[in-house]
Amino acid sequence: MAISADHIRTLHKYEIDILQALERLMRNYEWVPLEVLVRAVGLAESEVTFRISRLMQKGMVRYNAVPYDGYSLVFMGYDALALRTLTKKGTIQALGCMIGVGKESVVYEGLGLGCVALKFHHVGQRSFQSVRLNREYKPEQTHSPWIFTSRQSAEREFLALKTLHPVVKVPLPVDQNRHIVVMEYIPGVNLNNARVEEPEEFLDEIIGEVRKAYHLGVIHADFSEFNIMVNERGCTLIDWPQWMETDHPNADTILRRDINNILTYFLRKYQLSYDIEDTMRCVTS
Repeated sequence: MAISADHIRTLHKYEIDILQALERLMRNYEWVPLEVLVRAVGLAESEVTFRISRLMQKGMVRYNAVPYDGYSLVFMGYDALALRTLTKKGTIQALGCMIGVGKESVVYEGLGLGCVALKFHHVGQRSFQSVRLNREYKPEQTHSPWIFTSRQSAEREFLALKTLHPVVKVPLPVDQNRHIVVMEYIPGVNLNNARVEEPEEFLDEIIGEVRKAYHLGVIHADFSEFNIMVNERGCTLIDWPQWMETDHPNADTILRRDINNILTYFLRKYQLSYDIEDTMRCVTS
């Protein structure tokens, strides 16, 4: 779960310095030794231990005693750093309520230049092995990878949105910092929770958007009824961190899986049958 705005407002300057130092040092340490952290922030050890205790109470830092006293930044702390940066840049002014949650992300409503959505990429320890096997990006280090893999996940999604918008119906990308992507807020419901009035017309629209993305060099690679928003304007394709380039050796297999997922859904829910080979030719031609 993401951090509250109150947590950020109550952070002391020294606590921000400690969070930033932990972020840097975790590229070299699984658990940052206390003496290394003290040297990095340039404060007395007593001050550092006091500030760390406050950060631990807020759920931003974790402590480990074996084989030495060490500290690790966790998602609440990473959330604080990213939100603070986005606020200082003027990208966001307020953090609202949670509007969506998935296996590896949580989405909050926010206020920036209008209403925006903030997607916090939270690639966890349990899903990390799957990420390493199935995605193009991998962390630069072997320890505490979920923090940095989450950042890379956000970077990839932001790149996809910038590549696709406005040709493809995807959210307008606004900004990205660390593991947070700020994008246009899309009202509506997920396709799996909707019942469309004209399913054939709607499926044709979805296939048309997949085709546009393909001709921009992008395959979604995790496409299903859960990644399509429905509103009065039609469909919006969301959740792009796993996207794949069309020149990838496995592109045909992944595209076929994406298309099969959505055709299977429309067959099951609306008894609408499309031939997958014809649909593949439609997308790639």
